[in-house]
Formats: sequence, structure tokens, C-alpha cells
Amino acid sequence: MKIIILGAGRVGTSVAESLVSEANDITMVDLDSDRLHLLQDHLDLRTVVGNASHPSVMIRAGAEDADMILAVTQSDETNLVACKLAATMFNTPTKIARIHSANFLAYPEIFSADNFCVDFVICPEKILTEYIEKLIEFPEALQVLDFANGKVSLVAVRAFHGGPLVGRELQELRQHVPNVDTRVAAIFRKDRPIIPEGDTVIEAEDEVFFIAPEKDIRAVMREMRRMDKPVERVMIAGGGNIGKRLAKALEKDHQVKIIEYDKRASERLAADLDHALVLHGDATDEDLLESENIAEMDMFCALTNDDENNIMSALLAKRMGARKVIALINRSAYVDLVQSGSIDIAISPAQVTIGSLLTHIRRGDVAAVHSLRRGAAEALELVVHGDARSSNVVGRKVADIKLPKGASIGAIVRGLPTTEGRDPGEDDGKKKARGASSNPDAQVLIAHHDTVIETGDHVILFVINKKLIHQVEELFQVGVGFL
Repeated sequence: MKIIILGAGRVGTSVAESLVSEANDITMVDLDSDRLHLLQDHLDLRTVVGNASHPSVMIRAGAEDADMILAVTQSDETNLVACKLAATMFNTPTKIARIHSANFLAYPEIFSADNFCVDFVICPEKILTEYIEKLIEFPEALQVLDFANGKVSLVAVRAFHGGPLVGRELQELRQHVPNVDTRVAAIFRKDRPIIPEGDTVIEAEDEVFFIAPEKDIRAVMREMRRMDKPVERVMIAGGGNIGKRLAKALEKDHQVKIIEYDKRASERLAADLDHALVLHGDATDEDLLESENIAEMDMFCALTNDDENNIMSALLAKRMGARKVIALINRSAYVDLVQSGSIDIAISPAQVTIGSLLTHIRRGDVAAVHSLRRGAAEALELVVHGDARSSNVVGRKVADIKLPKGASIGAIVRGLPTTEGRDPGEDDGKKKARGASSNPDAQVLIAHHDTVIETGDHVILFVINKKLIHQVEELFQVGVGFL
């Protein structure tokens, strides 16, 4: 696939790193020549220096025969104009735009074929806010990822000493929670993947990924680790786009305090938020944290634009008694460094966001993609098409499907509506509501060896090595004879 990425920032770079290893022809466009040279030294791709919204620059990038344009610059306006040019001048099949402004997102008709011709819209701040909301809802989890319009979740937890299932074989899980059907999709032990079998023994400190219907998540968690009390008090460091969105989402049901260093920004926050307490100050100020009772906080979220500030404020909050701390960290090297220390969860914005882009890039009918383990693994939701003659999976038992070693089917959702007709500006909340109302009786089947795949099924797979993705995609593709 020939893909042009407009914008060599963190999101654009992460997408390029993910795609160049998958035999794609990638061209990166940016105004910063030094950044492009650095990328070209490390990745097998072409680079073009110039303004991403200029026709001459897009022609030099090869837009005339590109399969896809990913407009992920920092400027919403540049991204919109680039998509419009790609449609009108080059007839590019797929156009994806990164949009920051809530003002644009509030009017989805802007993205239609009659206007800016955007096929899919991603908003990194919105994606990150929803990701953090899930971690606040399930404070025991390292990750909580939704599939099939929210009917199924993939959850990562760290097993603890003395947990009911620690030191026992996985096949005993059914005895511990007899009324819950679940499946352990993968285990990571000291950063090394283990393909789970019935006789696999869970050890303390293992990172366990399990898949279950959303209503059963807590029941399964109890077998892996001790449960925390619900989060009531939240302190947020940083009142930028993400901090403000999170405070707005939480303030009705939680006690929220938000610290902003810039005085004018803090005044705007105070005017925009209804219940959250806005504090003007430095989140690394020990006296400020103590005066605001940091020791009573259930969750501290460091969400500024500065990695070092986020790390230091999170470490300080943890030392001063905050129950759980989350830090937003852009540099991937920092994420690996601090994740195993005092900071409970280090979040890479690019890795959280990239799944939304990969959903539209993967071959076949892909409903969702989540990047895991800092990009090393992936979880996918694939929609099955065809019949027993044209498909390698339809009509076959899970045990008979020739998945590559390291890929496993976790769950199947049957009876979901198609996603056709979705507005490019439609947010995930509306999508879930529409999907649920279209068929509230959609059936969740945890995959077992004798489960048979049917056409129309949404199959959720876990792939421990990203290099296997292409084989999985080929397996689920329909033969050329299918009509």
C-alpha cells in the first residue's frame, strides 16, 4: 500500500514505525528537514520537505497514485485542506485527518464529501481521555480496551503475591469463577510473552491479558489481584486539552482538582468547568500538593506537555501518599524506564492513538485495533465475510483454524450490525449507542476449541508479535471467487 503521512510529529512517526515493517511504501512530509533526515536514517521511507497543504508538495510526495493520505500535522486547518486536495486533485481513495478542535468535531458535516472530503477523523485528545477514564473506572487494571461496541473488553492486570489464582494452573480459573466465561489471551513474564495453555501457571508480577464480557471484568480481576476501592478523588496536573477534557468528563461523579501553571489558562479553566476546583500553581510544588491533601487522592494524573514534569510530579505525588499515579510520557524510552518503578501507569499518547489509525490501514474488514506492549503486540477485531468455500475461517472450529503461532482468538461477537453509514465525525459514544440499539441481543462467545466461526462474526484476536499481523490478515481475507 502506498501511504503518504503528512506530519512527522509523534503520531506520524509512530505510524511510520509501525507500517514500514509491513511492506508498505511510506512517504513522510514535514517542514522540519532535520526531523525528516533523522527519520530517514532509522526507517526505510521517503521524505519530502514542505507544507503538507500545498499541491506542489503533495505532487512531489506522490499523491497522484497514493492509496491513502494520513494528515496528522499539528494544524487542523492544514489537515483539512490536505484531505480536500487529495480528493479533488488526486482522487485518493482513503483520507484520514487528525483534528484537535472540539469546535470542528461538533459539526461532522464539515468532513463530508461535499466539504473537506475526510473519510475518517481521529482526535488524539479524545482517545486519550477515554483511555484514562477506563483506568479510573477500573483502578486495578494496567489497560482496559473495548471491542464490539463495548460488549467485550481486553484487560491487562498484574498478578500479585497471594492472589487466588497465583501459583495455580489456568484451567482452574473456571472452577474459581464458574458463572463467568473468560479467556486468558496472553501472559508477559519479565517482558517476555508466554502463550497460555491450560497447564500454564500464573506467577506473581505476571502481566496477564484476559478477555471477558464487560459485565464480568471485576469478577475475573478478583482472581488475579486484590481489588481497590472505587476512585472518588482525582487530582490532575495540567489544564491543556487532555487535562481539561478529563476534568470535564469526571467532575460530575468525582471530586476533581486540576493544577495549571499558566495563570490565564487557569482562569479560562475555572470559567469552563462547573464543579472541578482549579488551582493555579506548579504540580511539582511539594507545599502545594500537601496543602491540597495529596495523600487523600485516589488518583493523580500528570497530563502536562512536559515529560519530565509529568514524571517528577507523579513520583512526588506517589511519595506523598496518592494511592495511584498515572503519567503521560511522549518519549518511548521514558515509558519503559518508569513503568516498572513507583509510577503505576505510564501512558504513551502515540501508542494509545495509533490503534485508531491502524483500524483504517489494516487489510480486510477491521473494526478495531489496539496497540499493546509499546507497539510490540496488537489486539484486533476482524469482521468475518464469505462462506465455507471462499473463507479460511467460516464454518470451521477455532481449533481447526491455522493461526500462526503467537496469535489466538479470544472472543467472538455474533449479531452486531454493520458499521456502514457511519458519519466520519461521529464519536465512539454515539457509535456504541447506535450499535447497541441496533441489536441489543448481540451474543458474546468466549472462544473455545470447538467454537464454530460464522459469517458476520466479529472475531477478537490477540497477536503477541506484530510481525504476524500480515499472516492473520491473509487468513481472514475472502477468496477472489466470492460474490
